[in-house]
Amino acid sequence: MEFDTQKILFAFALTLGAGLATGIGSCIAFLAKRTNTRFLCLALGFSAGVMLYVSFVEILVLAREALSAERGAVIGSWLTVLGFFGGIGLIALIDKLVPGSENPHEARILEDMQTCLKDPERSARGECISEESLGALRRTGIFTALAIGIHNFPEGLATFTMALNEPATGVAIAVAIAIHNIPEGIAVSVPLFYATGSRRKAFTWSFLSGLAEPIGALTGFLLLLPFFTPLVFGLLFSGVAGIMVFISLDELLPAAERYGEHHLCTYGVLSGMAVMALSLLLFL
Repeated sequence: MEFDTQKILFAFALTLGAGLATGIGSCIAFLAKRTNTRFLCLALGFSAGVMLYVSFVEILVLAREALSAERGAVIGSWLTVLGFFGGIGLIALIDKLVPGSENPHEARILEDMQTCLKDPERSARGECISEESLGALRRTGIFTALAIGIHNFPEGLATFTMALNEPATGVAIAVAIAIHNIPEGIAVSVPLFYATGSRRKAFTWSFLSGLAEPIGALTGFLLLLPFFTPLVFGLLFSGVAGIMVFISLDELLPAAERYGEHHLCTYGVLSGMAVMALSLLLFL
């Protein structure tokens, strides 16, 4: 498969924008007194709806078509399923290897982070990091940066790959990933602020941490480019679908349920599905 420069730049720009949405989370952390949990619930649910719908209705279909054309209907179907659960296994393994206390994908709102960092009893129970232990906070900042890079590699590759092959769908996925990255920016910037005492440093590191996503996407693409056959395309797409389904079920929906009402979460999911369905229909 060949890709022109314009398509590659467009896909990279979308991935860059999605990754740098962590900076929006930093701004919210330092400018807002309280988190609008109802809006956060709807937004996270909306992102989950977009990802779930496009994974099952669009991406897996494209993957199966490519693999079936290359290896036949039966083997192509088996490869699609293996690729899908392979993607789930990859992101689940990454999530398992990153400690929960340093995992920026475990969404936390501003109030939780501030209270946790100031509460010695919760710190003693290992639920958060002691405000008194600045050295530990700085180390946590380093681990958090590494964790973001590990987590965002498959996310960035998923966004980039989809935008490269299906630009219209790629835009929707990039928006969903961006919304997903906003609470991540909050979770990263607040501990760094307490470690350094500098809002500017915390914002800068949180903002720059989002670069791991486009860098991961570009690195993955360059590594795969020499081998980018229809078979690799189909397996990659099915894996991307698995990654996005895992993110939706393991991160977005639990976070939406935690910070909002159950019905708001459901409305967000259904709205995301409806918007994604409409966008796909408009580009038929």
